[in-house]
Amino acid sequence: MVQAAAAQVVYGEAGLKAASFATQWLPQAQFVGYYVALEKGIYTKHGIDLKIITGGPDDQVTALLENGKADFASMWLSTALRARAGGQKLLNIAQIVRRTSQMLVAKKKSGIVTPQDLNGKKISLWDGDASVQGLAFIKKHKLTVKLLNQSETVNLFMHGAVDAVSAMLYNEYHTILNSGVDPEELTTLSFYDYGINFPEDGLYVSEDRWVADPELCCAFVRASVEGWLYAFAHPDEAVDIVMKYMIKAHVPSNKAHQKWMFSKMKDLIIPDNDTAQTGILRQEDYERTAAELKADGETVTPFDSFYKNCVKK
Repeated sequence: MVQAAAAQVVYGEAGLKAASFATQWLPQAQFVGYYVALEKGIYTKHGIDLKIITGGPDDQVTALLENGKADFASMWLSTALRARAGGQKLLNIAQIVRRTSQMLVAKKKSGIVTPQDLNGKKISLWDGDASVQGLAFIKKHKLTVKLLNQSETVNLFMHGAVDAVSAMLYNEYHTILNSGVDPEELTTLSFYDYGINFPEDGLYVSEDRWVADPELCCAFVRASVEGWLYAFAHPDEAVDIVMKYMIKAHVPSNKAHQKWMFSKMKDLIIPDNDTAQTGILRQEDYERTAAELKADGETVTPFDSFYKNCVKK
């Protein structure tokens, strides 16, 4: 694998350190804390002239980090561990989302109420790293199912082509409800409830960038956490801010859906309103995810070689 050139400290306006941050998807409330921190001058206060880059299906954040087009990136823990196993020297410097929101959704009329009811059924999973938890769920319950590749929509499920669909609580599940389906008509099998909790959005940096300027890395983490906490204290303002960036990027959405997404992100980032642990990657969460990847034949780096605690709680 080609390694990025040694990172250099670059100064932007007014002596601020210039840096770029790539989200793994287009602007939406999943990333509202970063847009709030940018809009409210929180990154500037921490000495950073930050540019936010939007990732997506055509701009994988692991590649943006590797080729030096981004200094920092948001990605799932399982994605980063797989990239590291493939030779990319990634470090986790903060774990923003502390619990998974991924689930399988089925219609009760199909006879699916428990995991065992999925035997013999058609299930759609996202491909690549997004399938890790779904496959672990299937393996844990010893299910025999027919797997179909899931696109960016839930259309296969809505048209009855699959019996169960992958969904994020903050996104696809709400889309299904907005289509007119009553929650009482649905069975939701949350991976978290079944002990398959792989932390999702964390903040990552290359080892080169960390070695070049660990102070910048930790300033970025502190500013990002501050942005999230400000957003949670000012929800209406936060949603208005992310909607502005969505409109600018020509991302279709509506305010009601973004409010739902934002409220669910709060539950994932500060469960039980415990702000003291915000940004910390707990070793037990890491080991749970690593164990599943090891079982699939991945070589997983030790926790202490992978995680740099910039929160210091």
